[in-house]
Amino acid sequence: MTTAQTAPPPPMRLRELVFGAACAAALRAAARLGIADALGDSPMTVEDLAAAVKTESRPLRRLLRALSCYGVFAEQQDGTFAHTDMSRLLREDDPHSLRDITLWCTEPWTWDVWPKLDEAVRTGRNVVQDLYGKEFFAYLNEDAPESAAVFNRAMTTSSEQSARDVAAFLELSGNASVADIGGGQGHVVASLLDKYPSMHGTLLDLPRVVENAVPRLRAGGDLADRVRIVPGDVRVAVPVEADVYIIKNILEWDDESTARTLRNVIEAGGPGARIVVVENLVDDTPSMRFSTAMDLLLLLNVGGAKHTTESMAGRLTDAGLVIEDVSPVNPYLHAFDCIVPG
Repeated sequence: MTTAQTAPPPPMRLRELVFGAACAAALRAAARLGIADALGDSPMTVEDLAAAVKTESRPLRRLLRALSCYGVFAEQQDGTFAHTDMSRLLREDDPHSLRDITLWCTEPWTWDVWPKLDEAVRTGRNVVQDLYGKEFFAYLNEDAPESAAVFNRAMTTSSEQSARDVAAFLELSGNASVADIGGGQGHVVASLLDKYPSMHGTLLDLPRVVENAVPRLRAGGDLADRVRIVPGDVRVAVPVEADVYIIKNILEWDDESTARTLRNVIEAGGPGARIVVVENLVDDTPSMRFSTAMDLLLLLNVGGAKHTTESMAGRLTDAGLVIEDVSPVNPYLHAFDCIVPG
């Protein structure tokens, strides 16, 4: 029986770490094969699972045994395999599913860029431009449409899950309006409008993004009469007036783009406006392995960066904001609650 192990001695731990790609590849294979979806509430034999997902049983056992070492699936004494809390997150129908995130973080382009991390560290520049001859999102949308679709699904899943936490966390009683700046498809603003039935909202993001806003916000949706959808680039202008501005997980560009975005929001809100910045932080202990890995991937693909508490606070105060509070939203997000001084 194979189970998740306690920490081994340093030499073996380092050997395990250098094979980290094997773990990522195994998770990707499990997600693509639909193993978690095929495995029911009761343990199954490898032969039955293999028939369900149309694979050979012997290599499937090897894949499941490898994943069981990390607590993804569990091998039973009789050789059958059962779900764990982690393997259930690979199911498409799980309310907290991470299947699309798993696929996004292991897409083919990631295997091209990771070996060039030393180059990115040496130069401080992304490596995508040299690899593909164009900036990252242009490459995705023009040359890798399947990967772009995975990205969109992953961001939708992530936004849906975190939006609920952000809405539950924020206390906006007494505010008449809220604007979600760079808010993607509008999951945060939709959640806030649900929480505050008298509030009006605005969603601002790129045209190709907001045209796919959640149906509830668009014409005919139950929230359409309380929301304004504005296509635009937050780095160019923020033509939106609101009592509260939410900026979630977009201040990860180069310093100039971040500064321009903050400047635009401050100009739009004016003195007294409340600006809440929600970010993953690389010095947040519970999620540091995840956030520091994402930080390195941002360096590789767009030349961006995740922030520490100090660096994020520095950018906000440099922009002229007064930080009134910094609090955790959930185990991997923090909120910087700021005011534009009078």
